[in-house]
Amino acid sequence: MTALLQVSGVSVSYDKVEAVRSVDLEVRPREIVTVVGANGAGKTTLLSAVMGVFPLKGSVTFDGQNIARLDIEDRVAAGLSLVPEHRELFATMTVEDNLELGAFRIAKAIAAVSQERVYSLFPRLKERRKQLAGTLSGGEQQMLAMGRALMGAPKLLMLDEPSLGLAPIIVADIFRIIGELREAGVSVLLVEQNAKAALQIADRAYVMELGEFVLNGPASDVAANEQVVASYLGFSPPA
Repeated sequence: MTALLQVSGVSVSYDKVEAVRSVDLEVRPREIVTVVGANGAGKTTLLSAVMGVFPLKGSVTFDGQNIARLDIEDRVAAGLSLVPEHRELFATMTVEDNLELGAFRIAKAIAAVSQERVYSLFPRLKERRKQLAGTLSGGEQQMLAMGRALMGAPKLLMLDEPSLGLAPIIVADIFRIIGELREAGVSVLLVEQNAKAALQIADRAYVMELGEFVLNGPASDVAANEQVVASYLGFSPPA
């Protein structure tokens, strides 16, 4: 199957530090791919570079197009969206206004359909559509950040630590929705420190250490790897 996102030989440096070193990654249509690893491994840097936040060396192809020289807005228009770790919502604007900002590049008719889709995925956002984003709970803010990204009808949604700081019941809800997005045809590239939850939902996985991928393959195989079990899943493998 042809990859939707193809990252080839990508390196990223900032402040004279090489944070990502010559990595290869692909995401296929209707697939959830996760990148797991410790803090500082380079996971967030990689997503940010793919989105165009940081310059990179190497090749990034999305939906058959080389996007390495496109600006962020054009990558969004092509169908690529990123939900950053800190969500970056407009706290003094309403839920509805935040969502509308996610659809600024698409036609009003399509935006209306996207909004209904977001409200069906996140009914709580519809209930709070007139509420200021800054007054939402952490879980609701994560839902809003995801909803805003989905307003642009992306082909690939990149999520950076969507479970960070959330209660387990909210985390379960977020991961359920990620699975629903795949069923609806949206590919997902997921960076997540909760390796157990990420590997349970993903089709394929990459393990990142010190800016490099040290292991990749089907998520079930990665989850069964003794080193991954010992390092990221919180318990020792059986003797």
